[in-house]
Amino acid sequence: MTPAQLRSFCLEFNEAVEEFPFTPEISVFKVLGKVFALSALDAVPLGVNLKCEPETAIRLRSEHPAIAPGWHMNKRHWNTVTLDGTVPDRLVREMVEDSYDLVVAGMPKATRLRLDRA
Repeated sequence: MTPAQLRSFCLEFNEAVEEFPFTPEISVFKVLGKVFALSALDAVPLGVNLKCEPETAIRLRSEHPAIAPGWHMNKRHWNTVTLDGTVPDRLVREMVEDSYDLVVAGMPKATRLRLDRA
């Protein structure tokens, strides 16, 4: 997955935006003000921090050396995925979608329903 593909995929979700609250180099993808992905899109190798269910996070880390506890994040709920080609793009896309869904799941019901219909 290229930086452009990662950015494009993150922005496909309802109400998703890209912001730069930390530095101009760190893309922070949010849904209604809540972070679901962070990436230094110019970094080599490319990596992305994604929210994850704790049990799934542990399983993915054990199955893929390129998936590690979230860098500068709550290690229980976030993974850092190094996009070096060893993690299939399909799995990366699923992880991004799961991260978005986990963030949305924590929002009020009316907001969740609105995002579902958007």
